[in-house]
Amino acid sequence: MLEADHSKLWVVHRLDKFTSGVMVFARDAESHRALNTQFENREVEKVYHAIVEGNPKWDEKVTKFPLRANVGNKHRTAVDNKNGKPSETRFRILKRYQESALVEAKPLTGRTHQIRVHAYALGNPLLGDILYGAQETNVISRPALHAHALTLTHPTTNNRITFAAERPDDFATALKLLHL
Repeated sequence: MLEADHSKLWVVHRLDKFTSGVMVFARDAESHRALNTQFENREVEKVYHAIVEGNPKWDEKVTKFPLRANVGNKHRTAVDNKNGKPSETRFRILKRYQESALVEAKPLTGRTHQIRVHAYALGNPLLGDILYGAQETNVISRPALHAHALTLTHPTTNNRITFAAERPDDFATALKLLHL
């Protein structure tokens, strides 16, 4: 659909199937390589918003649980202290609700389901994230995770730029319902 308006595009990174938010595409192969290198070298700043179950006892938390992907028949990612790859996520509470919290999550590594697993490992799975231990809810029909912003270096101008995406309707509605 995008290629109809912009000709050939290269996908630079992926989001989990049910995650909303910012995605980056390159318009030529050279830009694609340059942007991929920034992701590989952890030069891209990623900011996510998530709604977690429960009310964490912390205001800010850094997790460094090592992760191993494709565990079991559901292809889950799991904390694995022996065989997992180093993984780090910084969490910060943005707003507390009675039974949940809106958090900012900044993954410093890019492992599959990293934010979801780290939140679960802290005892606060993402609202709606049944795969990682959340209770069933009518508040949102998917894991409450939104790729809010990405900051990277433009491949041709070398300027640092930030792309941001507004929260989608289902996420915004969930926050309103939690506020009641």
